[in-house]
Amino acid sequence: MLPRSRTLPSRIHHGAVEERHDIRHYLQVEVQPKTQGTEAEAINPQSNYSKCFDDDGRLKRTGTFWTATAHIITAVIGSGVLSLAWAIGQLGWVAGPVVMILFALVNVYTSGLLAQCYRSGDQVTGHRNYTYMDAVKANLGGKKVMLCGLIQYINLFGIAIGYTIAASVSMMAIKRSNCFHKSGGKDPCHMSSNGYMITFGIIEVILSQIPDFDQVWWLSIVAAIMSFTYSSVGLGLGIGKVAENGSFKGSLMGISIGTVTHAGTVTATQKMWRSLQALGAIAFAYSFSIILIEIQDTIRSPPAEHKTMKKATLFSIAVTTVFYMLCGAMGYAAFGDEAPGNLLTGFGFYNPYWLLDIANVAIVVHLVGAYQVFCQPLFAFIEKWSKRKWAKSNFVTAEYDIPIPFFGIYQLNFFRLIWRTIFVILTTLMSMLMPFFNDVVGILGAFGFWPLTVFFPIEMYISQKKIARWTSRWIGLQMISMTCLCISIAAAVGSFAGVVLDLKTYKPFKTSY
Repeated sequence: MLPRSRTLPSRIHHGAVEERHDIRHYLQVEVQPKTQGTEAEAINPQSNYSKCFDDDGRLKRTGTFWTATAHIITAVIGSGVLSLAWAIGQLGWVAGPVVMILFALVNVYTSGLLAQCYRSGDQVTGHRNYTYMDAVKANLGGKKVMLCGLIQYINLFGIAIGYTIAASVSMMAIKRSNCFHKSGGKDPCHMSSNGYMITFGIIEVILSQIPDFDQVWWLSIVAAIMSFTYSSVGLGLGIGKVAENGSFKGSLMGISIGTVTHAGTVTATQKMWRSLQALGAIAFAYSFSIILIEIQDTIRSPPAEHKTMKKATLFSIAVTTVFYMLCGAMGYAAFGDEAPGNLLTGFGFYNPYWLLDIANVAIVVHLVGAYQVFCQPLFAFIEKWSKRKWAKSNFVTAEYDIPIPFFGIYQLNFFRLIWRTIFVILTTLMSMLMPFFNDVVGILGAFGFWPLTVFFPIEMYISQKKIARWTSRWIGLQMISMTCLCISIAAAVGSFAGVVLDLKTYKPFKTSY
């Protein structure tokens, strides 16, 4: 998620202080206390240490506009890009790009508000909030902190299910593309995704036993390379398909009523549901607010962090929107109403099969790591709460040293072993029960967009700036929030309707592709 300098433990040799700022602080509910008195003196024993340390006693942050931009682009461009051709296909050439641009503008604006919540009080010298949850607690407090935590952790659980589905579909696509190639397209190559979901689950059970990911600093680099690899392959194949067709497919108003899909013939009602579901898919593709504060915590000052972050957000969302527009538009132009839900696994493309295999391997590698990056905060939260609840239980708190050849000492904790294994099994079973990529993406986008991207940033900004009720500014901000809430509700309804439609032709654990 973040570079090695910000995720590994930082050590202050002269002050004899060792602190950690790793993935376990990601979404942590507790606000880190301000350093005062003797603690401040211990952290910063000499005045000339200001050259090496920031105002909070931590090592000087070295992040710049460019590093923040890279982090945002890495966080935003993910598996959501693969469903954009389908989303534009539901909305059409007019509404599709317009909706995408509107989502981008809302993200730019609310991210600017959220960036100003990094510091409480003064934007230059105020107390730093290291995570999204810290900012919510510092600015809103009370029940809203609990609500924010609940939404975030439910969203993370949903993301784990979505990633399991996406990874299994890509694993299956590799086998199917080779099958198509060998048979020359004569064999339909039907197969079940269950085995691939179980395989992915077994991999995640093993990786989940790593206590934390603070030392896997290369994960962000690998994820960035993988996401750009499969996104670029999808874009390239779309351009190639358009060139092969000699013209652009698609229509101004999106998918036509009467089009036959895997869920049946598209009726007027279904077209409405699919259009609403497309809103959720686009919202999911832009979701990154959950880590914006942590990215901002890597930026050096002066200038004030929020100024650099605003510029980085504007630039990175502009770059991402252009990339999304190209991927989504080229995919829709290539296939029209038949645009697949997942551009690289929907088998609009058959050749070159080796290129499809490379792209799908990149997706699987990306999602194997991304699953852990998103789930580690949830693991840490549950384990920390359990240790407070059952502090005297050896089952929960005791760790046993297990020597592993060529690896070293592994610290085994029985509670961690059992709870994390159950969690992965549960997400795998949920994925097998509801293996609908587009529906799950739409639900996740709808569920996370309004509260995390719009509501909390606006409420924190109002609280911080002490904007009075019923003033023109307050009314304007609330209008933005209410409009986005309506969009989120509509997208959620459309996505759940999509699940209902898919369930009509689906038998649990038995559906093949």
